[in-house]
This record gives sequence, structure tokens and C-alpha cells, in this order.
Amino acid sequence: MTSWRTKVLPPLLAIVFSLLICSVALLISGSDPLSAYWTMLKQLGQGTTAVDTVNLATVYYLSALAVAIGFQMNLFNIGVEGQYRFAGVWAAIIGGALHLPPVLHALVIIVVAVVAGVVYAAIPAILKVTRGVSEVISTIMLNAVVGGIVAFLINPDQFGVLTGNNLRTQVIDPSGRVPGIPLGDASLFGFVIIVAVIGAGYWFLLNRTRFGFELRASGESPTAAAAGGVNSKRMTLIAMLLSGGVAGLVAMPELLGRDFSYAITSTQGYGFTGIAVALLGRNHPGGIALGALLWAFLDKSAVSLETVNVPKEIATIMQGAIVLSVVVAYEVVKRADLAAAQRRVGRALSGGKPASVAEGGAI
Repeated sequence: MTSWRTKVLPPLLAIVFSLLICSVALLISGSDPLSAYWTMLKQLGQGTTAVDTVNLATVYYLSALAVAIGFQMNLFNIGVEGQYRFAGVWAAIIGGALHLPPVLHALVIIVVAVVAGVVYAAIPAILKVTRGVSEVISTIMLNAVVGGIVAFLINPDQFGVLTGNNLRTQVIDPSGRVPGIPLGDASLFGFVIIVAVIGAGYWFLLNRTRFGFELRASGESPTAAAAGGVNSKRMTLIAMLLSGGVAGLVAMPELLGRDFSYAITSTQGYGFTGIAVALLGRNHPGGIALGALLWAFLDKSAVSLETVNVPKEIATIMQGAIVLSVVVAYEVVKRADLAAAQRRVGRALSGGKPASVAEGGAI
């Protein structure tokens, strides 16, 4: 059983280590680290920053969940970036063309996004189980392809509309939108409730169902899982499709809660951020939520650093340091935990005597 140290200490150590690295960088540049960090914290209480942080964290959370599902099977689904963009553009096209009653309209758009994400994830999944093609290679290639697909679909000759200098899909009717939750001068994405349900479903699936057990077992030891009657190829296929389905929802909070159309300039990079957040959260829904909030906070508060003559890129350095150190921290704590467990077993086998005494007696 994994101890609390293995779960909690690595991300904490990674955050502390990144703070130290950034502090050194700030000192070298002649800036005050405490002043910079305090400025970032104060930014949360100004304007709509706090709500904007939660809204962005909602998107990061979905992206990280999609990545985490693959991680449970030891699959590295780098294709979340391509899957959510493919799903987002199709959901916007179909959502903008339909005129349905409220709730039903939004539901159809969400279903289209999930199906589109599954379809785009099915390509590397099928290649993986039938030809043994690495999902890393195939998803990277598909990430590059999706840019051309989006540009083609949003072309005015297809489904695009030229608005000013920007190409975008038809605007989705109010009936297809997810109402926001007013908080002062800002509005929290209503999709945050759906995301919370998805997170709870992810936890239940992994920890309270046979499928979740088989998924984790296949990821930890494919040989042992196969000996227990688990079809590894089937689990790989399902895990990739589930990951793609969740990835298809990544663009939905912004599409249905703020933008109401998909543009050629729509934000990119959420899929890659999800990898870092999933690592930071140790693939646990609660840990991922905290990691998503931290990442969003660093993104949104970075602009405040310029008020104290500190480059906003220091937040990017902090994020990069977290990614680099979190893997090392996990391994260090895991080895320390394993060594402690071995010592406990050694004491139990020796009847509470030191291992050296027990070995001497045996000899």
C-alpha cells in the first residue's frame, strides 16, 4: 500500500525546490524574491483574477484527467492536445448549426465533443494494439495533423465565418450554452460542476469497480494481469478511448461558457499542460485539482510581476522547475519508503532483533 509520504511529499518537495530555484534566479537578477511572491499572491484578490484562475484550472483539470487515465495503463497519451482541438472544432461546427431547446442543445454539443475525442484517440489506440506502434509517436504526429484539419474546417469555403481578421465557426445559440455562476464582477464557468462530477466518476471508476482494478493492475504489471485473465490489448484500447473522450471535453468550458464559437486563434497548449498537472497530482483526482489550481494561479498572477520590475517569465521558470523536480521527488520518496518497508520486514523476520544478530544466530 502506498504511504502518505509517497502521495504527499513529492509534490510538496517539487514546489519547494522550484521556489528555491526561482529565488536564486531572482537574487541573481537583483530582485527581491519575497516581494515577487507576495505580489503574485496579492494579485489573487484583485479584479477577477481569482475567478479567472478557477476557470483556467477547470480546463487544466480536464486535460490532466485525460492524461492520467493513460498513465494508469502506463500509456503516454501526448495526443490530448490534438484530441481536444479536433473535438472542439467539430462540437462548435455542429453546435452552431443546430437549433435545439435549452439543455438538449448543450447536451448534444457535449456528446459530439466526447465522440470526436474518442474517434481521434482511436487512431493511435488501434495502431498500438494491432501493430504495436508507440502511442507517443503516433499521437505526436496526430497533434501536428490537427492544425491542418482545424484550418481546413474553419475555412470560409467549409464551415468558417470571417469575423474581422479572424476565422471562426458559427456562434452557438444561447440554448446551447452552459450558464455561468456570477461571482462579483466575474462569472465562474458553469461547466465546473460537470467537471467535478467527471472527477468523482474517475475516482469511483478506478477505486470502486472491477474495470478500475484491472486497469491499474495492467499498468503496474501486465504479466501478472495477463496471468489473472486480463486482456492487456483490450485494456489498452479502452484506456486510450476513455482518455480521448475526456480530452474531447477540454475545450468545452470555454466554448460553452465564454467564446461560443471556435476560432483559428483559439488557445492551444492545454494538452501539454495537462501532462505536467497529472504528474504533479500523481494521477489522483484530488491531487490533480490542486495541481491545476497551482498551475492556473502561476499563469494568471505572472503578469503582476511586471509591476515590481520582475520578468513574468519567472512563473514559467517555476512551472518548469516543478515538472523537472516532481519526477525526481517521487523517485526519492518512493525509494525511502521502500527502504523503510524493507527494514520493517527485516525486523519482523528477525523477531525484533537487529538483522546482523539474527543472521549471526542463523549461521
